[in-house]
Amino acid sequence: MAKPELEFHIPQNAGWEQLNDKQPGIFQKILSKDNATGNYTRLMKFEQGGDFGFAGVLTHDFWEEVWIIEGTLTDLTLGKTFTAGSYACRPPGMKHGPYRSDTGVLMFEIRYFLGQPAAR
Repeated sequence: MAKPELEFHIPQNAGWEQLNDKQPGIFQKILSKDNATGNYTRLMKFEQGGDFGFAGVLTHDFWEEVWIIEGTLTDLTLGKTFTAGSYACRPPGMKHGPYRSDTGVLMFEIRYFLGQPAAR
């Protein structure tokens, strides 16, 4: 099954959920997902002080595109803070992060696999 066909709407059943128990203050809202491939689109937010630092430098086996809608996000490895309007396109294997947000941040993110579908 592919991602569903969705015309403009307000997602009614796409509520904010905490990313996981290790990251209080970091949430996601899945907007669409293809369970067969693992591809998905989501909103992600860090509350003020949200910290992903414990995770260390990140790499993925999928493509990831991120647009910062509002707030700031600091890359703890680079020591650089990114603001609203900043965009990243990360191919599989690209090192990035970890991150913290001193102000809070809202991001639009797309993750997708090219080639062989991921085992999910």
